[in-house]
Amino acid sequence: MAEASGGSKKLLWIMIVLVLLSSAGAAAAIYLVLDQRGENADNDETQQKVEHVPPVFTRIDPFTVNLADDRYGSRLLYTGITLRVGNEQSKAIIEEHMPQVRSRLLILLSGKQANELTSTEGKEELAQAIISRLHVPLTENQPPLDLREVLFTEFIVQ
Repeated sequence: MAEASGGSKKLLWIMIVLVLLSSAGAAAAIYLVLDQRGENADNDETQQKVEHVPPVFTRIDPFTVNLADDRYGSRLLYTGITLRVGNEQSKAIIEEHMPQVRSRLLILLSGKQANELTSTEGKEELAQAIISRLHVPLTENQPPLDLREVLFTEFIVQ
C-alpha cells in the first residue's frame, strides 16, 4: 500500500508541474497577443498623427500646337496641362517662369506626331518627357523642381 501512495504522489506532482507549465505557457501567449495589440494601437496612433498634406497644383493655360507632319498632313494638338508639384516653392518657380515653361512645352509638343499621342502609352511617355524637359533649370541657382505628375486636363488631336 505504501507503493501505491508513492506512485500517486509522483503522479500528483507530475500533474501539478504540467498544470503550472501549461498555465505559464498560456500566460506567455496572452502576454504576446496583448503586446501585439498594443503595438498595433501605437501604429494606429502614429498613422493618425500623420497630417494630411493637400496636393499642390499649378495650371498651365491650354494651348494649340501644330504637330509634326505625318501621312495625313498637318495635324493640331489642343491641350491643357496641370502639374502636380511637391511644394509651394516649385509652384512659385513654375509660375514665375511661365513663358519659359510654355515655350519648352510648345517646342516639345511640336516635334511629336499625332499617332504618337493618341495611345495611352503615348500620353504617358509625353508626360515623362514633359517632366524631363522641365527638370532642366529655368534660371541660374534654381533649386530643383519637385515635379510629381503631369495631368492632361484637355487633350484633342485633329
